[in-house]
Amino acid sequence: MNYVSTRGTAPVAGFSDVLLAGLARDGGLYVPQEWPQFSAAEIRAMAGKPYGEVAKAVLAPFVGDAIAGADFSRMVDEAYATFRHDAVTPLVQAGPNHFVLELFHGPTLAFKDVAMQLLARLMDHVLAERGLRATIVGATSGDTGGAAIEAFRGRSNTDIFILFPHGKVSPVQQRQMTGVSDANVHALAVEGNFDDCQALVKAMFNDHAFRDQVQLSGVNSINWARIMAQIVY
Repeated sequence: MNYVSTRGTAPVAGFSDVLLAGLARDGGLYVPQEWPQFSAAEIRAMAGKPYGEVAKAVLAPFVGDAIAGADFSRMVDEAYATFRHDAVTPLVQAGPNHFVLELFHGPTLAFKDVAMQLLARLMDHVLAERGLRATIVGATSGDTGGAAIEAFRGRSNTDIFILFPHGKVSPVQQRQMTGVSDANVHALAVEGNFDDCQALVKAMFNDHAFRDQVQLSGVNSINWARIMAQIVY
């Protein structure tokens, strides 16, 4: 599977490069060059299967041969074993013809866990294969930061820096970000609002010399793999 930038000038890239890059060099977002097609029979075959098995079937075309099938399968299993509900994202009937999709069974109780738990494992795997260490940066108004830190804490090949607006996240969210003692985790309070945090992140990505020096990557929704993982539910 190849990916192209929404701005059209960055080189075509494979899944692993897109995973580590986050944002394209031209400032655009990476999207698939072609969209996978599932037949009606393939879609019907997913019915009733465990979440992890559906995830493998849906995501495999986007990953392609960038990651060995056995490794990808293992990482999916590990990611969703962290959830408190066997169904991962159970569909619960609330009344006649009314159903609720529950996305709060992950480690930090935020829907962001669904993508972050897989994203962290994929990134760590590719970095290990390439002998690299990446610096992950992200901006958050609360949920993204806690989910990202929980997913990346203790990872061998990443340092993660999360920027959040001082005094503008809930006490629980702040504890999730600042109460982690792993050496690769850094939560930074910024005087300002979320937009100020995001502006700092974008400025880092636009500084190509700095970006290359620290092997910069992102976990906000600028990263295609973050969106990809959420397709499943």
